[in-house]
Amino acid sequence: MLSIIVCIDTISCMGSDLQIRYTVRILLIDQRNRLLLFKVLDPGNPSVVFWAPVGGGIELGESPEQAARREIAEETGLGDFALGPHVWNRQSKYAFNGVKVHAIETWFFTRVEGFEIDTAGFSEIERKSFIEYRWWTLEELSSTDELLTPRRLSTIFNDLLLNGSPKVPIELEDEDHF
Repeated sequence: MLSIIVCIDTISCMGSDLQIRYTVRILLIDQRNRLLLFKVLDPGNPSVVFWAPVGGGIELGESPEQAARREIAEETGLGDFALGPHVWNRQSKYAFNGVKVHAIETWFFTRVEGFEIDTAGFSEIERKSFIEYRWWTLEELSSTDELLTPRRLSTIFNDLLLNGSPKVPIELEDEDHF
């Protein structure tokens, strides 16, 4: 749920309010090592289109693991799976639907068997902004000119596939998209 903001705190950044949002992202990988991404259109700025993994905000009282399970179910319809390990942490600043956000992200790596995506659990804003989904191979990620989130997704995903899950989550570089 890229657009629902659970505002835990608000800080001043670059002269404007920036909402802090705790989120999860899930690298959902099928048996052919393809990564599921959603093509997202920013309803507040339709010229901004990017591909992002499954994920969204952590709701009040939820652990990151609980939020990851909920997001997978809501965005894909998949309910029977084993949540994989916490592999990355990242902070990102961006604007979406007219709101400036400082996202503090917890990333999981989860392998699944192939399944039919069911988007019936989408929220209203997801129905408006998620315009496509597809499973990407590493080769496709490496050669695309389309905007990926995070920008270095193909490189860090390749490292994860080659080396496996880290013993301790890796701190990814922060990204700002203003």
